[in-house]
Amino acid sequence: MIIINSLSMVYGPRLLFAGVDLNLQDGNRYAIVGANGAGKTTFLQLITGEQEYSSGEIIITKNSRVGWLKQDHYKYEDELILNVVLRGRPVLWNALERKYALLKEKTLTPEMGYELSDLEEIIAANGGYEADSEVQKLLIGLGIKEAYHFEPLRVLSGGYKLRVLLAQILFNNPTVLLLDEPTNYLDIASISWLEKYLKNEFTGLLLFISHDQDFLNTLATHVLDIDYGEITEYVGNYDQFMARKQMILEQKMNERDFQERKIARLQVFIDKFRASASRAKQSASREKMIGRIELPEIKQSSRRSPYFHFDQTRPSGKQVVTLKGITKKFQERTVLNHIGFTVARGEKIAIIGRNGIGKSTLLKILVKSLTPDKGTFEWGFETAISYMDQDQHASLDENMTLFEWLMQCSNEKDDTIRKTLGHMLFSKDDVHKRIKDLSGGEICRLLFARMMLEKRNVLILDEPTNHLDIEAKNALAKALISYPGTMLCVSHDRHFLSTIANRVIALTEKGIQDFHGSYQEFVNHYGIDYLNQ
Repeated sequence: MIIINSLSMVYGPRLLFAGVDLNLQDGNRYAIVGANGAGKTTFLQLITGEQEYSSGEIIITKNSRVGWLKQDHYKYEDELILNVVLRGRPVLWNALERKYALLKEKTLTPEMGYELSDLEEIIAANGGYEADSEVQKLLIGLGIKEAYHFEPLRVLSGGYKLRVLLAQILFNNPTVLLLDEPTNYLDIASISWLEKYLKNEFTGLLLFISHDQDFLNTLATHVLDIDYGEITEYVGNYDQFMARKQMILEQKMNERDFQERKIARLQVFIDKFRASASRAKQSASREKMIGRIELPEIKQSSRRSPYFHFDQTRPSGKQVVTLKGITKKFQERTVLNHIGFTVARGEKIAIIGRNGIGKSTLLKILVKSLTPDKGTFEWGFETAISYMDQDQHASLDENMTLFEWLMQCSNEKDDTIRKTLGHMLFSKDDVHKRIKDLSGGEICRLLFARMMLEKRNVLILDEPTNHLDIEAKNALAKALISYPGTMLCVSHDRHFLSTIANRVIALTEKGIQDFHGSYQEFVNHYGIDYLNQ
C-alpha cells in the first residue's frame, strides 16, 4: 500500500500538481495518464525517491519492495542473461561480485579471508545458493529458453529483452511494480504477453504509464489522471475514465450555464426596477441572491491535440506500387523471402508481424534506402512518396531550428510554415528552438509538419505513434482516415491500426497473409490473432 498526503511538485515557476491525496491499494492496477509534460514519470520518480517532492509525504507500508521496470536493456547488452537477472537483488549481486573479485587474487590476506567469511553469510542470507536455479526457473516461466541463459542479452529481440528486465525486477519479489511506457518498441505478441502476465500473475500494486489505449483498457482497474494541476483517481479502465471525466465536465458546464442564465434573469429585473421606489426592496433582494450564487469552476485542461491534415498536390494512378519476389538477407539471415503484392490507390495498409520479421526493411526497400537481394518493385504513374523512418532523427539536422529545417524541406511561404507548426502545437517562440533541444513527441510532430507541407499522394509510416500521447494519436488517426491518398504503415499499436487500416499484410516465416479489411476483421477472420501465439 502507498499513502500520499498533500503531495505537491513544482519545477521552478511551473506547478505539476499540488495537494494530492491518494490511498493506493495492493492488488489494484493504476494507469497514470496525462498530457506530455504533465508529470507522469516524475510521479513515479517521487515514489522511488529518485526525485524529491516540494511538499507533502509519500508513505510506503513497511516491508514493501518497489521494483521499477525501465527501458534500459542497453546497459546490459554484453552481460550474460542469468547475471542480468541476478542484479535484481542488489545486496546479493554486490556480495557475489566482491566474492569473485577476491577469489581472483593470487594471494589472500587474513583481512580478505575475514571479508570472504562475511560475504558468505550475506550470500546465504539472501538466497545466493539457490539463486541460479531460481533465476532459471523464472526465466523459463517468462518464455526464455534455457539455452539462452548463459548467452549475452544482445542475442534476444526487444520483446524478450523486456522479459529479462521483468525477471530482474521479479527476482527481488516486489510488492509494488512501476512501469514507464513498457510497450514502447514491443511487437504485438510481446504486448499481449505482458498484458496477460501483469493481469494474471502479478498480484501486487501496479502503477504504469502507457500511450497504448488497448493496453490501458485491458490492464487498468483504476486511472490516475494528472490534469488541472491535480491527480484525480477514477475507478475503471481508460474508456470508462474518459466517459466519467466527460460526464463530470458536461455536468459542470450545464450547471454553470443554468446559473448564468439565472443571474441574467435576476439582472434584467434589477436593471428594470432599480429606480422604482415600490420595487426597491425586491431589486436589493435579487442583488443579494446574485452575490450568493457560486459558479462552478471550469478549469483549462493541460491536454491539447495537434491538428493533422494531409493533402495531395495531385492523385496517383490507380496502381500505386507492385512488388515481385522481394528477398533480403543480412549475412546468413533471411528477413524477407519472395514477397509480392500490389497496392491500389486509396488503400490504407497495416503491415504487421513480429519484431525482426522484416517490416521496416520492406519499407526501406520501397523508399530505396535499401536494395533487395532479389526481386523487383515498380511505383505507378504520378506517385509521390513521403516517408517517416522509425529512427525519427535520421532525416534531421539537429543544429537547425524548426523553422529553418522546414524552410529547406518545403517551397511553402513563411506564413504557411508558421501556421503548420502552430497546428503541431509549436508556439511563435518554439519555431526558433534548435531541433537538438526537442523532446521525442516534439520531433514526431515536426516530422508530421513536414509531411503535411509536402502534400504527397503516398505516405509510408514506420512506427509513427512512438512518443505521441493518446490525444495526438487519435487526432492523427482521424486525419489518416480522411487522407485521399495511399498509406502503408508499420505499427504495434493495435487501437491505432484498428482505426485506420482497410487492408492488413502480415509478414510471417511462411510468407504473407494478405487480408482486405480492418485489423479487427483480420483477427476475426483467422479466428485468433496469430501475433499472440
